Amino acid sequence: MASSTEWDLESLASSTSSSPSSCDEDEVNARVSPDWAKYRCHIERRGYRLDTVRDVKDHYRHHCSNIEKQGLHVYLSGYHRALARSDEDALCKDVGLRESLFRATRCLDGMKVMVKAVHRDSRELDIVRYLSAPAQQCDPMNHCIPILDLIDAPQDNLCFIVMEEWSANMFPEAPTSLGCLMESLRHCIEHITFMHRHRIAHFDISPRNFLTDYNGRYACIDYELSRRIDEVSCPRILYSRGSEIPPETEHGRLSNPFMIDVWALGVLVFRACELAEFHVPELVHLAKSMLHENPDKRPPAPSVLKEFQRIQAMMRKTPHSHHISP
Repeated sequence: MASSTEWDLESLASSTSSSPSSCDEDEVNARVSPDWAKYRCHIERRGYRLDTVRDVKDHYRHHCSNIEKQGLHVYLSGYHRALARSDEDALCKDVGLRESLFRATRCLDGMKVMVKAVHRDSRELDIVRYLSAPAQQCDPMNHCIPILDLIDAPQDNLCFIVMEEWSANMFPEAPTSLGCLMESLRHCIEHITFMHRHRIAHFDISPRNFLTDYNGRYACIDYELSRRIDEVSCPRILYSRGSEIPPETEHGRLSNPFMIDVWALGVLVFRACELAEFHVPELVHLAKSMLHENPDKRPPAPSVLKEFQRIQAMMRKTPHSHHISP
């Protein structure tokens, strides 16, 4: 993926691995808040420049030239205070981003990227590294956001994940087309099916964690809560986090991790239809089955994908008879 900043997943895996007992699990999987100025030069040596005040000003001069001055102040949101600073080389973080995230530019070609700081022993880094390995990258059902680089900072037990910056929303424009809705959902369902096949549960499925590149591709982000599931038959875990909490987890019961994802995916289907402003009866029926109160009666992800493919094929044959547009 990268040229002068090529990275080796296998070598990084060995360099970042440590004994499970060497770090407290909660500590290594918690969000980190790095001193970004401390790592500025380290990241730049790998070919990525963290956003400065100058970058932000250039961005908004380019994108906001037609916005009225009064409206521009509102549009700038978290940036407007930074824009008043006189030091144009000072780092300028988007206050709308978590402390672990920083927007940057690839020096080679000006591509905008997102840099995420994680602990070197975190589950998130392990899963991102796995999903980005060549064997997984070639799978057409793997829709993980493209990872450009992994920048190690062993002295502080940190690693910086550099990924392409796509849209901030699943649907950058609304209302969208029915074809766009179906393609976005196909990417979402395929990726979760792919993850479950590899014994990984995402645990934070929501429209904000699926982005688009504006060119018909959709990708999944944020594996902060994701876990590898070791048990092959009837896996059960305690779960209380994530954007969507299914009913069986609310009472502290052991739950099937894959059915937790299926529930959240069902909610995503409903919300995606609302965002796109389409009512698709077949999708509503599928989503309702995914939201069954009894997790044992929810369809597994491969069955969801199979039914979705049937619906999509049927709609392609009769494109105007299987949806209601408001």
